[in-house]
Amino acid sequence: MYKHVFLTGTMLALAVSNTMAAEEQEKKEKESPWTATLGLGYVNTSGNTNTETLVFKADVIYEIEKWKHEGHFDTLNASTDDVTTADRLRFGAQSNYKFRERDYLYGNFSYEDDRFSGFEYQAKLSIGYGRKIIKTEKHELDGEIGPGYRNFKPDGQPREDEALLRLAGKYKWTISSYSEFTQDLIGDFGELQDEWRSITALRTSIYEDLSLRLQYEVRYLDVVPVGNDNYDRTTTVSLDYTF
Repeated sequence: MYKHVFLTGTMLALAVSNTMAAEEQEKKEKESPWTATLGLGYVNTSGNTNTETLVFKADVIYEIEKWKHEGHFDTLNASTDDVTTADRLRFGAQSNYKFRERDYLYGNFSYEDDRFSGFEYQAKLSIGYGRKIIKTEKHELDGEIGPGYRNFKPDGQPREDEALLRLAGKYKWTISSYSEFTQDLIGDFGELQDEWRSITALRTSIYEDLSLRLQYEVRYLDVVPVGNDNYDRTTTVSLDYTF
């Protein structure tokens, strides 16, 4: 009798163990190195002034072992009484190679086409060193530094290019399982032009993969074409879907 009880218990233990192992393997197989987020924001007002604003963005991340690749795309279109007041397209990409637990090498590229900036386009390329200065359960801070190259064309003028120094700081605070705060500071310093950008964002989950994102961006250029401001400020509210 004891022998049968022992055999039955052993078989049950093996069955449970195999089931747990199978579930764990299935979970690992379902975990994808890809993460994508699509965001859409729209504002329409009518009455004394008719305005329309459309914001679209897309972010893609692919991360495996020592490599992390990120891509970003966004557009901003605005009009007042059927007259276009903003028309911007931006693309950016970065690849990181982690050679130590907290240290990595990066390559960064960005391109911007903004009809109302005074430039036909601006493109930048940079490579350098990055370090995860802080990494806890709720807080992360990355710092980056490296040389780069900028190519740009002011409206109605010849194309120009220059070497630059890129500095960047990226902070993330996981407030809870459904909300997070991020702050990015990026500076590009060259002989012809200095630029810095601050991007502050708060994301709150609404339902499963849907979230609401509030973002405030400030951009400063020390040298701008005549008739343009040194500062650009953009506040956006968007609905994001992550998958």
